[in-house]
Amino acid sequence: MSSTQGGSHSLAFRVMRLCRPSFQIESPLLVDPIDLLTGEDLFDDPIASSSLSRLFPSSNLTNNKSNESDLSYRHRFQLQNPSDSMGLSGLLVLPQAFGAIYLGETFCSYISINNSSEYEVRDVVIKAEIQTEKQRILLLDTSKSPVETIRAGGRYDFIVEHDVKELGAHTLVCTALYNDGEGERKYLPQFFKFIVANPLSVRTKVRIVKENTYLEACIENHTKSNLYMDQVDFEPTQNWSATILKADEHHSEVDCSTRDIFKQPVLIKAGGGIHNFLYQLKQSSDGPAQIKVEGSNTLGKLQITWRTNLGEPGRLQTQHILGSPFTRKEIELQIVEVPSVTLLEKPFLVRLTLTNHLDRKMGPFEIFLSRRDLQEEKAVMVNGNTAGGSIELRGIQPGDN
Repeated sequence: MSSTQGGSHSLAFRVMRLCRPSFQIESPLLVDPIDLLTGEDLFDDPIASSSLSRLFPSSNLTNNKSNESDLSYRHRFQLQNPSDSMGLSGLLVLPQAFGAIYLGETFCSYISINNSSEYEVRDVVIKAEIQTEKQRILLLDTSKSPVETIRAGGRYDFIVEHDVKELGAHTLVCTALYNDGEGERKYLPQFFKFIVANPLSVRTKVRIVKENTYLEACIENHTKSNLYMDQVDFEPTQNWSATILKADEHHSEVDCSTRDIFKQPVLIKAGGGIHNFLYQLKQSSDGPAQIKVEGSNTLGKLQITWRTNLGEPGRLQTQHILGSPFTRKEIELQIVEVPSVTLLEKPFLVRLTLTNHLDRKMGPFEIFLSRRDLQEEKAVMVNGNTAGGSIELRGIQPGDN
């Protein structure tokens, strides 16, 4: 058995990355003949613009395009269509290089093992695995069903896929154990290295405004391609609920139903484009008592999915986002109902609630009504036992109000 990498081998691996094709862009500069003789302010002068049709009759250009074959190619640098200025020929090009690989993408590779010798090889055991700094992931193993033979000049092809979940250096290790033409058992290892980069950066800010918590997420595109965000959802922990806040948009009911079916993705442009998302977080009232009292600063995580210009998918999940640690109030008094409109010198009803967030009975309580040194007469009627402007409440059980 020969296990030395530098020895002569009948087999050799060839690796090609499988990904979506790209548009072919032509580099020749196409011009319009009018631009060669006129300036940008041509149409500011009505006399000059009216004589333009005599200098460049459109009928002659049309006749040349439709009735004559331009053997001299004298019109090859002219814009025949406004879309020609984009340089897109309408053709697609397969990847000419390994290209950049980003976190969250699916690495797909077409691997071919070629027999370049004049003899066939037998009993070929092929393995392919991805090695990172943290782990080794087996992609293919034919130990239980080896390839019987690969004829002289022939090859054996296979495809492997791997969801990229780590940054940094990756190594695709391809190995083959086979019998050469002389019956000698040989071992062939080959290594293909590539770097995984981060396609996005996510910056978050947590702000607490009174009883509400707001999460702002700023997503920046670090790739060379536009990214279309199909999903940017915040998944809160069990004691939180989240609502995304968007700008007010005025649409008809028909447009509203259509937008729900055909949801437009959010475009984040290549090379540093950014987009901001805002979420309103509220703490659930039905969580465990321990969580309620101590409070949890783990809010949740973002789930992000996107596609490139030609539909190449990607998916990322952020780490847990932490908020400011806080201690929930043991006893909380809240205003739960206030009329939206009150009439002058007319009584109105205000409803308050007192909640016990502890795991034991609390009370009795005495709630005082604030008094200001004003000369105006006030009248407050309380539904309950009162004494000297105060409200007497019985003891309340945990979670009662």
